[in-house]
Amino acid sequence: MLILGLILLLVGVLVGIPLLTTIGGILLVVGAILWILGATGRAVGGRKHYF
Repeated sequence: MLILGLILLLVGVLVGIPLLTTIGGILLVVGAILWILGATGRAVGGRKHYF
């Protein structure tokens, strides 16, 4: 999710499409939160590791 968010964010900025920039930013933030929760050992969505 982090990689997809980063790709969409970069494409949105380079092409100039604000919708892609917004979606990319949201996916980047959500992916970072899930990554941090998974790294601390907290179960996310019933799973010990989030892939």
